[in-house]
Amino acid sequence: MSQVNSIELWLNYAGVFLFAATGALVASRRQLDIVAFIFLASLTGIGGGTLRDLILNTPVFWVVDTGYLVACVTAAVCVYFTAHLLESRYRAILWLDAIGLAAYCVVGAEKSLALGFSPSVAIVTGILTAAMGGVLRDMVAGEPSVLMRKEIYVTAALAGSVVYTGSEALGYFPHGVSALISVCVTLIIRGCALQFGWSMPTYKSRPGRTEEELKRDGIINDE
Repeated sequence: MSQVNSIELWLNYAGVFLFAATGALVASRRQLDIVAFIFLASLTGIGGGTLRDLILNTPVFWVVDTGYLVACVTAAVCVYFTAHLLESRYRAILWLDAIGLAAYCVVGAEKSLALGFSPSVAIVTGILTAAMGGVLRDMVAGEPSVLMRKEIYVTAALAGSVVYTGSEALGYFPHGVSALISVCVTLIIRGCALQFGWSMPTYKSRPGRTEEELKRDGIINDE
């Protein structure tokens, strides 16, 4: 097995397992049964990668290698028996999600590049692979979406995907070093967002013009 394939495999399994664990933790917060644990874990663990493969028109990764489903089930069972030991399950969800985000943005970008797609496509699929599992998890479980939190989330995945894609394009570092740098960049940005509340500037709405102002500007008339 080549170095590239080996690193992608480990990151893929790590991302799947960690995201699956967050799905199972959400199930524990909802006090669901073991089947629901496995369902939410699998949806979260393989959701982003499934969307990526469908967009890239390539065989879906967990259909080719069912070991990823085993990883999801394993994560679900582990969380089912240990979730009660955590002091704050929601905090654990956010931090495990951050680690999964860091691993998966590299996997998504790397797969696009390996299939011959452009760097811009690699960046987009890196973001989708990293973010969509958590979005699906929150949507199905009725949890507040991680995207709706003020702290940086998608931007962290964007940064990791850009760093990885740029590093691979420049060719200054071995593949493993590029992947490690990208994972660290994503994790540092998302971790600081969680720890220190880092956020992007938000849109500030302004009141619309009054009827008098619209008349004055000739937008409407009195007739």
